[in-house]
Amino acid sequence: MSDSPAARLQQLFDGHRLTPTQRRIAHCMVRKAADVPFLSSVELAELAGVSQPSVTRFAVALGFDGYPALRKHLREVAPTEPSPGEDDYNEYQQAVLAEIENLKHLAELLADPRPVEEAGRILAASSPLPVLGLRAASSQARGFAYFAAKVHPDVRLLDESGSMLADRIDGARRAGATALLCFALPRHPREVVDALAYAREQGLTVVTVADSAFAPVAGHSDLLIPAAVGTGLAFDTACAPMLLGRVLLEAMCDDLPDAQARLEEFDARAAARGLFVE
Repeated sequence: MSDSPAARLQQLFDGHRLTPTQRRIAHCMVRKAADVPFLSSVELAELAGVSQPSVTRFAVALGFDGYPALRKHLREVAPTEPSPGEDDYNEYQQAVLAEIENLKHLAELLADPRPVEEAGRILAASSPLPVLGLRAASSQARGFAYFAAKVHPDVRLLDESGSMLADRIDGARRAGATALLCFALPRHPREVVDALAYAREQGLTVVTVADSAFAPVAGHSDLLIPAAVGTGLAFDTACAPMLLGRVLLEAMCDDLPDAQARLEEFDARAAARGLFVE
């Protein structure tokens, strides 16, 4: 992990058992890492969408006497001035700039490639490979599965909820699956949490891409790699989780010995069928 403000905040939160409300505050602070040391408890509460007493309890949960003590600590380890210029942009531009910040945080996280490389090995070794994503995360799971199927011999997309979900996990396990990849984005469906708990009960190793290390799915994941979502628009934006999915694909390809051959075969078949317009 780099020594960025976001990284230092993440290290501050690590090892603490936080409630869902406290995880929400932590997530907000990571997203606004450069500005947080200069916010009052009321301002932070408004940003996170929680009550001011919740912010105070959060500070105490981290071991501080209260929010002023937490803010004092953050000012000692943070840049001396808040990030300027946000008021100069309209809400659409701010949403784009927030996504750029999310991508920068992801780049900082990937400075240590070991978690992604480990995930690539786990996913490459599982055949079949179930890929789970429900509701808001279904497009992330579908995109990963679409490309993964070009290099992996058996990818199984799980993007429909209901009683059949456990059956499909059972089917993958019986067919030889050793791992499951999950994309989990807010709002987190209860069915995803239950499905991950069930998958681990069946002996599958769960690799998760989530919006935060404090997401509700964290307790049911063997390896979780966070990628923040944007919350500035009416509906969340998920550029960083999408890009992290492509990074995981790259790492998986590195551990699939015939990945390049499969890609070349696909290209040859596509050309023969005139599949794409040049």
